[in-house]
Amino acid sequence: MTVRAIGIILAGGNSHRMGELSRQRAVCAMPVAGSYRGIDFTLSNMSNSHISKVAVFTQYNARSLNEHLSSSKWWDFGRKQGGLYVFTPAVTAQNSNWYRGTADAIWQNLSFLKSSHEPYVVIASGDCVYKLDFNAVLEYHIEKKADITVVCRDMEPGFNVERYGTVTLDADSHVTDFEEKPLCAKTNTISCGIYVIRRRQLIEMIEKCAEEDRYDFVRDILVRYKELKRIYGYKIQGYWRNIASVEDYYAANMDFLKPEVRDYFFRQYPDIYSKVDDLPPAKYNAGAKLSNSLVSSGCIINGVVENSVIFKKSYIGNHCVIKNSIILNDVYIADNTQIENCIVESHSTIDANSVYRGEDGVKVVVERNARYIM
Repeated sequence: MTVRAIGIILAGGNSHRMGELSRQRAVCAMPVAGSYRGIDFTLSNMSNSHISKVAVFTQYNARSLNEHLSSSKWWDFGRKQGGLYVFTPAVTAQNSNWYRGTADAIWQNLSFLKSSHEPYVVIASGDCVYKLDFNAVLEYHIEKKADITVVCRDMEPGFNVERYGTVTLDADSHVTDFEEKPLCAKTNTISCGIYVIRRRQLIEMIEKCAEEDRYDFVRDILVRYKELKRIYGYKIQGYWRNIASVEDYYAANMDFLKPEVRDYFFRQYPDIYSKVDDLPPAKYNAGAKLSNSLVSSGCIINGVVENSVIFKKSYIGNHCVIKNSIILNDVYIADNTQIENCIVESHSTIDANSVYRGEDGVKVVVERNARYIM
């Protein structure tokens, strides 16, 4: 089936739950699994589903995200029809606001929807790690004669669903209740932040939202219209994780140390694509010892690395011990340093003989210094 949909990726948000990590970048630009960024998974899913026209709405701290999206060829969007469009908030004669919410972001770029011809729109957030064929969701949407289809997932017992939107479905998968970040969840089924909706209906709803000064897609469209519109849930089974908190981000990267997760994302069709840097392979000097770790290109390793993910262009000195940690891009770790249960921010320089340990949970380490001051 040829996809008759355009894609919208919501990539503008800032998550206070990311703490220091979102100080210098949007959550969607967070590095994942050594060589990827959060948004690569959603972009790859769009490309693999043959959705050829995709808009990315960026806003907060978008410099590195915009840089990452500067060429659309990596996800195969460089084509005559369609393409990858990056929209940031713009001051116009009518409006000088930032995006005040997800619905407002769509409202400020409504001309993109109005000038398109495809009958359906796939809306997805850019801060989740997953694989999904949007065609299957679209077929389900058409079959159910739904007004809106919400992609959702049953989470494992013990998972903190209160941080997400929870969805209650009846026997026919019709959404009977939708609660955004409930105090006490009645169900363990959460919304994955992916929606399919008819383009004209979306334009109509967004215009009504703007008229009433409402800005949020979930609260002002899904929750408000749940009695009036045919809203259905489409359940996915495979791997899915949101990376908008320090704990979730750490857990998602650690999941890539499991062979079955790596196999699912990197060896099974369809592929996940990303912008490729021209870097030499990782170099392991005498004294380097590695076990169960991911090491990216451009790294130089001298010490011991266990159960860790080391991102591009990082240097690990002699007699260092790195355990259960994530070392982001271009980090310099001097000799005799011990790091355990930590996330070390990009471009940090760790002095010799330092010790960093996350005692009760994950510790975020940010060491700014003279290496980057001109």
